[in-house]
Amino acid sequence: MSGAISKPRLGRSFRAVSVPFVAAVVLAGGLGAASEPWTQAGPNWNWSFPRDHYAHRDFRIEWWYLTGNLQDTSRPDRRFGYQFTVFRVGLTPRPPGFDSAWDTSGIWMGHAALGEIGRGRHRFSEVLWRDVPLLAAFADAGGTAIAHARAPAGSAGEWRLSWNGDGFDVQMTDDGKGLAFTLSTHPLKPLVFQGPNGLSAKVAAGDAASLYYSFTRMKTLGVLAIDGERVEVVGESWMDHEFSTSQLAADQAGWDWMALRLDDRREIMIYVLRAKDGSLSHASATIVAADGQPTWLGQSDFALESTSVWRSPESDIEYPATWKIDIPGHQLRLVVTPEFASQENIMQSPRGLAYWEGSVEVGDAMGRRVGLGYVELTGYGGRRPPVGAP
Repeated sequence: MSGAISKPRLGRSFRAVSVPFVAAVVLAGGLGAASEPWTQAGPNWNWSFPRDHYAHRDFRIEWWYLTGNLQDTSRPDRRFGYQFTVFRVGLTPRPPGFDSAWDTSGIWMGHAALGEIGRGRHRFSEVLWRDVPLLAAFADAGGTAIAHARAPAGSAGEWRLSWNGDGFDVQMTDDGKGLAFTLSTHPLKPLVFQGPNGLSAKVAAGDAASLYYSFTRMKTLGVLAIDGERVEVVGESWMDHEFSTSQLAADQAGWDWMALRLDDRREIMIYVLRAKDGSLSHASATIVAADGQPTWLGQSDFALESTSVWRSPESDIEYPATWKIDIPGHQLRLVVTPEFASQENIMQSPRGLAYWEGSVEVGDAMGRRVGLGYVELTGYGGRRPPVGAP
């Protein structure tokens, strides 16, 4: 039955032209060559913080991704999962130089979602603007704001990602969806690189790669506004920042990404990229120890198998819905299960693109809960990922 989790049919192992039109071209991978070359991700990036928390305009694609698990401070049994994402999508390395206030070199796109765990209700909001001062902007290093934009049409206020000197603050509002939140995060563990010196390869050999770091466990405090109700919340978040130019190889269609926080203070990131025929293209993972030290895993070091599927009644896309993870070198055998099935984001700009992004529970081989996290699934149903990168 549509909307229900079921066993998969086949076993499977192992994101003046109008802005929406321009975005659709970008999302479909249809940009031609730029007049100037984009910078390519490489192994010798000279990292510097807090500078590298801000935008890298010489790269074509960039995003800041926060996901987390929250609870009502007055009712701990009332739980939520949230997502807040800012994408920077480059059109050219430099603005074309038109004599116009609308002259831009890129697009500012934001996604936000809130899942009410007990109710099984998922709300998704989005903004899509030209990167111009009247609508949206990415700030230079040195201030508090990293990125900010007007809220969706019909909503007062703005969306904002800020550096608070220790972690990240986010805010969004969408009156039409009855949703707003303001959250502040502070690291409980140090930043980790997702690969040697932050280089995250997306193919076994070649130049498809990104520069990628994470804060895998961040204390989170803030306020949700749900249909006018004010809810104070506390919890933990995961933050990714990734920038690249050649993120996916030509034969890759999408990915399964997992960010899992275990109760024993370890964290696991898993990144599985699929070829257009559905087969495994490339996979990597990182385990962060309780003391914050990362261990990078290759494709042969772990196994990920989906054991059920969910078909969306809205998009008719079929997604994996439960997973078994085996990491023999770290004595880990885990089961990852969505906290509820219908956590799909269906975009309106461009219309029809969809991906699954949701809160999950992590269990051990005996069925005991051992953690929480988030999973993202893109490129299913023949739909391209949100910006060609997770």
